[in-house]
Amino acid sequence: GVSHVLTLALQELSLLCKRDVNGVGMLYDLLRSRWLQALLKIYECLQHYLGKRPAPVTLQARALSREVVELLREAPQSGEIKELRRLLRSPHFKAALLSAHDTVAQKDFEPTLPPLPDNIPENEEAMRIVCLVKNNQPLGATIKRHEITGDITVARVIHGGLADRSGLLYAGDKLVEVNGVPVEGLEPEQVINIL
Repeated sequence: GVSHVLTLALQELSLLCKRDVNGVGMLYDLLRSRWLQALLKIYECLQHYLGKRPAPVTLQARALSREVVELLREAPQSGEIKELRRLLRSPHFKAALLSAHDTVAQKDFEPTLPPLPDNIPENEEAMRIVCLVKNNQPLGATIKRHEITGDITVARVIHGGLADRSGLLYAGDKLVEVNGVPVEGLEPEQVINIL
């Protein structure tokens, strides 16, 4: 994938860095940067997701069911066809299963991020909006209050945990907001409860 290509490029650039070729050191540092590594990891995850995202065969299963019942009415009547028609016309099948299918098939379950504010000053530190879906699993990171600034920061990212696998959180990252709740002035224990 992209990570493998980046690794090969870094190996080549490290050889050129030793020869002091113009601009190679800067390019090498750029390709080794944490933000680029995280961006590439996100890209690979999105490509994997897009390739495996399930898609419904039809958005209108109830209408298709009615059409099949009509076609079966014209077919030669056997015990199996009568049973199939009875099942397709049963209220449990039509109301519960097919309605639920149509409702789910027509929904968009893609995650949505809030828009970035328009009034970010040019000299402001870079801010990332991170969206992690926990699904009853721990975050895989610890937080602490910074001794000097008092900010809530990521103290440690646990290897193999959700935060580590996502590549989106790093030790030292400052938390500004969690689930839409500003964390300034909160104790680390209060922030953990929001997480």
